Amino acid sequence: QVQLVESGGGLVQPGGSLRLSCAASGTFLSLNTMGWYRQAPGKQRELVAQDISGGASNYANSITGRFTISRDNAKNTVYLQMNSLKPEDTAVYYCKVEAFRWGYGITVYWGQGTQVTVSS
Repeated sequence: QVQLVESGGGLVQPGGSLRLSCAASGTFLSLNTMGWYRQAPGKQRELVAQDISGGASNYANSITGRFTISRDNAKNTVYLQMNSLKPEDTAVYYCKVEAFRWGYGITVYWGQGTQVTVSS
């Protein structure tokens, strides 16, 4: 199994910054794509950013230029640096990780979610 622990959410004023972290632990051979999704009240969960093992990254148009995804493979951790936050960024942010496990292939895991609230 793979466990994901998220941290870094909270309340921030418009224009402020937050950094989310998602640390993976457990039994796996490698971590492939690691990414962040968010879900606002009454809306579907949407992709925010993802880091594909090998260096490529994808971002949602709504956050391009403001958010940056990065990963530390030695710590099995993915980060989301969020700058110039807007009220519309308010949502529960979820970490999603694809882990390669021996005998199971690639399995997708989700974090428990961390609340980000942007408000004055």
